[in-house]
Amino acid sequence: MHFTSEQRLDDGVLEREFILGEIPGILWTPASASTSAPAPLILLSPPPLGLRKAYPRLVARARRSAADGFATATIELPGSGDRPRWPAAEQALADLRRAMEAGEPVSDEIIDALILPLVDKAVPEWQAALDALLSLPEIGGPVGYSRGVISIGTRLAVVEPRISAAVLFAGSFVPRSMFEEARQVTIPLHVLLQWDDEGNDRQAALDLFDAFGSKEKTLHANMGGHTGVPQLAADAAAQFFTRHLK
Repeated sequence: MHFTSEQRLDDGVLEREFILGEIPGILWTPASASTSAPAPLILLSPPPLGLRKAYPRLVARARRSAADGFATATIELPGSGDRPRWPAAEQALADLRRAMEAGEPVSDEIIDALILPLVDKAVPEWQAALDALLSLPEIGGPVGYSRGVISIGTRLAVVEPRISAAVLFAGSFVPRSMFEEARQVTIPLHVLLQWDDEGNDRQAALDLFDAFGSKEKTLHANMGGHTGVPQLAADAAAQFFTRHLK
């Protein structure tokens, strides 16, 4: 991990951009973090828009987490931002948009082509980032995972034992094969669902929640579209991490 820039935000949060191999990322640490008092870590997964476009919402969540004593890190998803494009993924996205604009059902083939390669590549990258982040003396466990593409969070919850709890956003298409993986998830979960999400299959989101094997899982559903998550939902997610990571 190589840090490329550093700035102190007005609330004392230290923001550092980094490169891990070819992967850009950002780390935010609270002013209270130190080698003698390392901060618990939240992996903040971005939407597939690129870190620059998503930055305002990411830094807002990071600053809220820092106020609660957590460090937060995010990395650029494969195929997003300035990272190399995937022709197959772009074709799948074009097929998805064409089906939705025509009012047609989105086929399993389109969902699989769009989501599964992303999960297969993003999850090992998150694990490599976690290795590097936990080697920093001011960062410690336990570790949480927050938001992003729900299938990435589901896979990580299965294969990464260092993640103790997760906040997942049911706002993306889910391949059928992911339901079997969901049954293997055992960590505490807090799942956010926008009831009127215009680009999401509500029933699939409810079925996925039902499939999760966790003994402790909460579904926090609110009226409104994809970008209309209310502040009270963010507050509930923050309280969930405070309970499980501190």
